[in-house]
Formats: sequence, structure tokens, C-alpha cells
Amino acid sequence: MQANEITEVLNRPISQELLARDVARLAYVAKDGTPRNVPIAFVWNGSEIVMCTTKNAPKLPSLRENPAVALTIDTEVHPPRILLIRGRAELDPVDDIPDEYLQPTSSYEMTPEQRVEWEAEVRSLYHDGMVRIVVTPTWAKLIDFETTLPSAVEELVRQREERQRA
Repeated sequence: MQANEITEVLNRPISQELLARDVARLAYVAKDGTPRNVPIAFVWNGSEIVMCTTKNAPKLPSLRENPAVALTIDTEVHPPRILLIRGRAELDPVDDIPDEYLQPTSSYEMTPEQRVEWEAEVRSLYHDGMVRIVVTPTWAKLIDFETTLPSAVEELVRQREERQRA
């Protein structure tokens, strides 16, 4: 997929709504060769998806060995809206708490007092820092079931149209 095609998909209004959400599902291949899919908070910075994790997270050795990942960001309504992204995970260890991790999210509402307590807990727990997992999209597809469909369903629609013309 060409960079301009990826940009076009990611700049669609529905994609932008999905990229403003808080949680994606990160799929990767574990060290034992089996697939993993984990929910993880993320931030879209306009060109990359940034996720943060502990320095001892089990996914890190797997991502070092095989950085190929897939992300799913979707909604819980009908029809679902689904943004599929593929890329390579770049691991960026930091000695502090990344700004992306501390950034307020839209769905996890906290009072100002709760936010102060949460941030103090985060700083205490992750005192030696975290790892930023940075993914630059190399492929993207938006499925909204109105203007775009899964490729298998698109094929069935095409076949139905051919049958109806025959």
C-alpha cells in the first residue's frame, strides 16, 4: 500500500473519530509462535500510533524478535466501524512516564482529585520508566459497512450483482 493511500484512509472523518478513541487491540506473534491480541491504550499523534507499557511486559521480547503488528480500533454500535492498521513496532524505552501515557483520555473520566491520585500512583509504580511502542502505519483499511465492507463481503456483493445481471 502506498503512503498516499494510507494517508487517504487515515484522514477520512470516520478514521479520525476512531483514532481519537482510547483503546486499540494490538496483535503480534509471541515468542512461542502463537498469536496474541491485547487491548492497549493508545494515542494517535498524526503519523504514528503510540502505546506505552511496562519495561517488563511479556510482549516486549516478542516485539523485539518480530516487530510486525496489526491493530484494530472499533466501535461497539451497529453497524460497527472498524479501522485496521498494520505496521512495525519500534520500541523506545524511556526513563520517565511518557506524555502519551499521562495524556487525558476521552472515555476514562476522572475528577481532578482522582487524576492527581492516579498520576501519583503511576509515577510510584513505573518509577524506572516505561517503553513506548511506536507504530507507523504501512497498511490501513476502514470498514464502516456503509461505504466500505470487508473484502470477502465485497466479493459476495460483486458475485450477487453478476448473478442478477445474468
